This record gives sequence, structure tokens and C-alpha cells, in this order.
Amino acid sequence: MTVKKPFVVACIPAYNEERSIAKVVLQAKRYVDKVVVCSDGSTDVTAEIAEQLGAEVIRHERNMGYGAALCSLFLRARELGADAMVLLDGDGQHDPSEIPMVVEPILKGEADVVSGSRFLEKNNSSMPKYRMNGIKAITRLAGSVSYNGLTDGQCGFRAFNRKAVGLITPTEMGMGVSTEILIKAKENGLRLKEVPVNVSYDVEKPSTKNPLHHGLDVVLSTVKHYSIHRPLLFYGVPGAVALLAAITFWVWTLQSFTATRQIITNVALIAIGATVVGLMLLTTAIILWVLVSVIKAKS
Repeated sequence: MTVKKPFVVACIPAYNEERSIAKVVLQAKRYVDKVVVCSDGSTDVTAEIAEQLGAEVIRHERNMGYGAALCSLFLRARELGADAMVLLDGDGQHDPSEIPMVVEPILKGEADVVSGSRFLEKNNSSMPKYRMNGIKAITRLAGSVSYNGLTDGQCGFRAFNRKAVGLITPTEMGMGVSTEILIKAKENGLRLKEVPVNVSYDVEKPSTKNPLHHGLDVVLSTVKHYSIHRPLLFYGVPGAVALLAAITFWVWTLQSFTATRQIITNVALIAIGATVVGLMLLTTAIILWVLVSVIKAKS
């Protein structure tokens, strides 16, 4: 009986990558069955080059963001019925020759999601120190809401099996999508495996994303998802602390009034403010917890 060969699709988000897209597409074609490029509002000839080299091109009329490009690529991979989908950047930072290594755990059935890591081996010596420290800090934050022991939560070199492609639909428009994907993979009980990859920072086109803005985008996105998925911890604990503080200041206010028949205005205002904040946070925590529980029960 003939064994069906897995259908592997390489998906490449690209924005004004005319200098590098040809090399990435041509090399990727050697290891996959189909290459799909999402030209996210490129104003150069990125789309035309990729198309001429045999890649399928998805065109966004305007630049919508990295996350929007990934969303389009996930949907297209789902339509194509890909057995394995591998993501890599169009700027040449990722080495297409490593595609087989990234996809291998998927094809062997060892994982549903494979994420490249720049920190599993000592292969990140060319990474700027500020970027390394920033990535590690963000990874710790991402790991707290997704996979414990995660070593690199921001590498864009990833692979997904058919099940993962069907379950994950990114909604973040910006760089926070990297964390969102990990969170959704964890929520759906998908198995994650990290593999060491090499990333080149000596690409022809400098990054169009300010590192500080990039990091802030990711952190805010992660905090947002954390607040939604763990509302009792995120809102409930600060709410309880605020109410305890309120009780302390109310007692102080009452004791002062009993002793002097005067109200210390500042203390009373703090008591009122802490009470309002505490009640608002606890109410938010309970409402979100109920909504999330209902959504999970119906899914």
C-alpha cells in the first residue's frame, strides 16, 4: 500500500522584502511542497518577485501588521489542507535549510507545534545584548501564561501540524501574535516542542520595527491575554488587596472620629477610593471569570 506523502506548506509573512524574498522563496521550495507569501501592504515588488518564482501570494492592500499576515497564512494553510505548516520570515533572518529540522517533530508525530529557539544552543552570539535580554524577559512572561520552561517565546520560525492549523486563528494584528499563538496552543492542549535554530541579524534590510515599540507591543498583548485567561488572579488579587487597605483606612477613620469627633479628610478619601477600586476589580474578575468559563464550556 502506498503511503501518502505529507503535504508541507511554507508560509512567509513579508513587508517590503524585495531584496531578500527571492532567496527565501527559492530555498524554501527545496524543502516543502508549496510556498505561500503574504505581502502585507508592500509598496515595492516583493509580491511580484515571489509570484514569478512560483510562490502563491496573498496581498494585503495596506500594511496591517505581522499578526494580520500570520492570520491570512493560517487561514490559507487550512484551506490547502496542509499536513504541516512552517512559518519563517521573509527578511532572510531564518535559514530555510533548517526547515526539515523544524518540521521533523511534526511529521514524526512528536509535537503539534514546534517553535524554534535561539537559546537551546550557544548559537546566538551575534544577537545584540539588549535584544537578548528583552527576549528572555518577554519569554518568561509568555511562559507564565502558556508553556512552563519555554526558552524562546518570540522566534518566528515555527511549524504546526494539521490539528494546530485548524485550532489556531491569530487575532492580534501586531507582534504580540507570537505570544497569542503559544497561549492558544496551550489552551487547546497542543504539544509543544522547541528545537534549536540559527537566526541571522546581518540581513540586508534593517528592521522596520523599533525594538522598544516591538517589546512594548508584545508585553501589552501578553498582559491582555493574561488578564482575560486568569481574571481571578489578575483582577481579583489586587481587588482583595485594595479592599483590605480600605478596611484599614475605614478603621482608622472611625477610630479618629470616635476619639476627636472629627474626620481626617485625607484618610477618609483614601478609604473611599480603595473601596471603589477594590469593588470594581473584584466585579471585573468575577464577570470575566464567568464569561471565560461559559465560553470554554461551549467550545
